[in-house]
Amino acid sequence: MSMGGLLREKIVRSGLVHLMASHSPLAALLAEEAGFDGIWASGFEFSALLGLPDVSLVSMTQHLEMLRAMAARVSLPIVADIDTGFGNALNVIHAVREYERAGAAGIVIEDKTFPKVTSLIAEGRQDLVRTAEFQGKIKAAIATRAHPDFLVIARVEALIAGLGEAEALRRAAAYTEVGADMILIHSKKSTPDEVESFARAWSGRVPLVIVPTAYPAMDETRIRSLGKIGMVIYGNHAIRAAVAAMQDVFTAIRQDGGSANVEGRIAPVEEIFRLQGMAAVKANEARFLR
Repeated sequence: MSMGGLLREKIVRSGLVHLMASHSPLAALLAEEAGFDGIWASGFEFSALLGLPDVSLVSMTQHLEMLRAMAARVSLPIVADIDTGFGNALNVIHAVREYERAGAAGIVIEDKTFPKVTSLIAEGRQDLVRTAEFQGKIKAAIATRAHPDFLVIARVEALIAGLGEAEALRRAAAYTEVGADMILIHSKKSTPDEVESFARAWSGRVPLVIVPTAYPAMDETRIRSLGKIGMVIYGNHAIRAAVAAMQDVFTAIRQDGGSANVEGRIAPVEEIFRLQGMAAVKANEARFLR
């Protein structure tokens, strides 16, 4: 079964899958060990890893390289965050070919103009493309995918742009009409009310995807009660956790003049060896090196 098929099967079987954002193979490994159903190859997280703002500065080549590295280390399906598709419908055709070959289970493409600005920034520029233009991108993605199980998820940014629920519903319906497998509805409100209202009004023809970063009160019980959400993505928690931990430890080492006081709250070197697969290295050395 393809990775896209595996993810689709999980949605049908359980009704809801949980994806954790990852910015590296190590983060993907940790997400897999924690029991997540899939990996979100986050453009925001990879931008942050490179010390760059999430404003379409990371190239497709850079993002693909990281996705391939993650796919080589985990067995989970990976959904690629490809922002606006790196250009117009012609760029989307190229992107879908490359991401499917790289091992992705699917892509999420958003209806913003290129270059995009990250959705959760206060007073950020959030311009959307015409509905017909974005329909062309979705149609191009559907026509290009080699396997029908490769997921093409349309991300609706109308709520982010302040255009209201009616426009969000109109766009979501238009994208579904041309073949989108799922609709990602995004919101930066601090409560789940806006997303819940959209979900209740949604026709339910395809499942919804949510990213409850700004509204963390929306837990699994609340999500399942709506009956229309098939995927929840924790979109930037890996990089935020890593940053918080590094800031804490780095500051403590400088303040204390040494690392003795942080040893108890950081992973032992042996845990890093385990994640690196050093036991297999030692076994291969014993077997093959003379």
